[in-house]
Amino acid sequence: MTSPTAAPLCAGRVVAVTGAGRGLGRAHALAFAAEGARVVVNDLGVGPDGSGPATGPAKRVVEEIRAAGGEAVAHHGDIATTEGAGSLVATALDVFGRFDTLVNNAGFLRDRMLVNLDEDDWDAVTRVHLKGHFLPLKHAAAHWRAEAKAGRTPEARVVNTSSGAGLLGSVGQGNYAAAKAGIVGLTLVAAAEMGRYGIQVNAIAPAARTRMTEDTFAATMAAPGEEGAFDAMAPENVSPLVVWLGSAASTGVTGRVFEAEAGRITVMEGWRPGPGVDKGARWTPAEAGAAATGLLAAAEPPHPVYGAR
Repeated sequence: MTSPTAAPLCAGRVVAVTGAGRGLGRAHALAFAAEGARVVVNDLGVGPDGSGPATGPAKRVVEEIRAAGGEAVAHHGDIATTEGAGSLVATALDVFGRFDTLVNNAGFLRDRMLVNLDEDDWDAVTRVHLKGHFLPLKHAAAHWRAEAKAGRTPEARVVNTSSGAGLLGSVGQGNYAAAKAGIVGLTLVAAAEMGRYGIQVNAIAPAARTRMTEDTFAATMAAPGEEGAFDAMAPENVSPLVVWLGSAASTGVTGRVFEAEAGRITVMEGWRPGPGVDKGARWTPAEAGAAATGLLAAAEPPHPVYGAR
């Protein structure tokens, strides 16, 4: 007797992916569609530094999904604005009649050493990464909270995109690292606040070859004509975890950060109390220094910052 074919993991779900015109976002959108989701493909079509909006990238991904038999719609709004973030949720509801999963992925780089980092470069990167996570999350959560209060508690999912730079720091990326660290904090708060409404919020810290990292990871590409070779830095390697986190199958998983790279998945364990001492009274500076020195000797050494010598 043959076993019935399993239903696609995201059958019936509607998923919005920001920054889905290329790289990781495109891979996520295609992977969700392959698992039965209807997808809102958001992308401004900007360059790696945020310049030059264009509608082509999002449209091409929609065409790919439709060519494979799936359903998708393009969204070209700026998700770092209230209007753009609100219209992302509205598009899902207007076109597909429901909204289940938000994948916050949009971003770009303007790398500089801190002393060379302009205020505009700081503002632009923190805006698209951090504000571009907050506003879609806010609008999505407002919809889902209303559903829960109306007695229709959703199986809602949010997958945010942090980075190893946000967890450990990265030389030459002060703006990017600060924004990605902020996304982890936002994820933890959102998971704590929104669980009562049926909303799970998690984050990934991916490593893959995209326009932002192609110089770093180019050497890991499979050789031309080498059939069956595992391309360790292909963005498609990250998407299976994102799809699972964005599905109803991940019930009970929230407030977590996962590192995903090649064939490896790691649950990241963040700040938690290490060695400590309590005098029970105020320290003098010299006493505090002696106590801190002793505690540091007993503590685990920090992981090195990316790019540090």
